[in-house]
Amino acid sequence: EEQVAALFTASGIGMVIAKVAGVSGAAGGCQAECGSASAMAAAAVVEMAGGTPAQAAHACAIALKNILGLVCDPVAGLVEVPCIKRNAAGAANALVAIDLALAGVKSVIPVDEVISAMYQVGQALPASLKETALGGLAATPTGCRLARELRKGGEE
Repeated sequence: EEQVAALFTASGIGMVIAKVAGVSGAAGGCQAECGSASAMAAAAVVEMAGGTPAQAAHACAIALKNILGLVCDPVAGLVEVPCIKRNAAGAANALVAIDLALAGVKSVIPVDEVISAMYQVGQALPASLKETALGGLAATPTGCRLARELRKGGEE
């Protein structure tokens, strides 16, 4: 029953984020993908740990604020770099947010305002930093070299 309740909490948070801000890196940067997942996980684990709904909301807000502004810059358009590591960092971020919320630390900015801010930040990000592989790490010399190698089948 605890696991089901936690999944409902995570899915509820995810539905709100998807409706208000979006969960797509193409629309809002990695803050939308990794941030949403981190926020959902934080709220769910607070639920499983016996925290209050308010603590779950604080954990969600804290996790999302910590990833606010994260760009989406997949090298060669693939999820291997940097996405996999960002999701691992998002999991660690969720753990920190959980500990903070359960210890009584509150987000000064309410979760609904954090979600709205994520939308605004995502809209402000240039297209090159939203899953296009045209900016950020994807545009580094190594990122460009890897993209060329993949396009040529690794023959370079």
